[in-house]
Amino acid sequence: MHINRKLCRRDKCGRKRCTSSRDDRSLERIVRKRPFKSVGDFHKEWAEAAVSASRATTHRRILDMGFKCCFSLVKPLLNNKRQKRLTWAKEKENCSVAQWSKVLFSDESNFCISFGNQGPRVWRKNRETHNARCLKSVLIWGAMSSAGGGPLCSIKSRANAAVYLEILEHFMLPSADELYGDGDLIFQQDFAPAHTDKSTKTWFNDHGITVLDWPANSPDLNPIENL
Repeated sequence: MHINRKLCRRDKCGRKRCTSSRDDRSLERIVRKRPFKSVGDFHKEWAEAAVSASRATTHRRILDMGFKCCFSLVKPLLNNKRQKRLTWAKEKENCSVAQWSKVLFSDESNFCISFGNQGPRVWRKNRETHNARCLKSVLIWGAMSSAGGGPLCSIKSRANAAVYLEILEHFMLPSADELYGDGDLIFQQDFAPAHTDKSTKTWFNDHGITVLDWPANSPDLNPIENL
């Protein structure tokens, strides 16, 4: 504007910013901690931290930080030991149907929690597509054989050796009794750390259960994948 024919400039125009840098950093921590929540949830939690801002301001700050609402993806598994899988397959190619019918196949699998055909929404930045923080899924253990399938077990925590032993005791053994009775059983499992733990091997020995030798990183050889 002009005063007495002299040009005077204001340093900044518009309304004063209602949040501080400290407030914005607290919002970023909230989004990173709970990326699957909605803008409304972020706004509510931010307000509980004594930050006075509208929902629109909350949304705008999140976008300014580089976050965008995207569909969550499930990180794919990679298989790199083809030769060992091929060797194993050649060794087993002459096994009879009767021999395979004794095998109880098992697996833990992650299933993406979805809504309709689109999947869940997650707030993440570029290059965070496969970040564990941005993936939401449930871990399920199950077993099947030529005689049928056993009950599913939802794993709520990290699948360590102690958790796996609980699964074997309360889900695998009942499945074996139901499907095989007193018949012979060969149990299949992959090379997950919990499966090869010393305590797990001791459990199988104590229960007299034969474990099928299995090549590492070979989910494609397990027929339970088709189920």
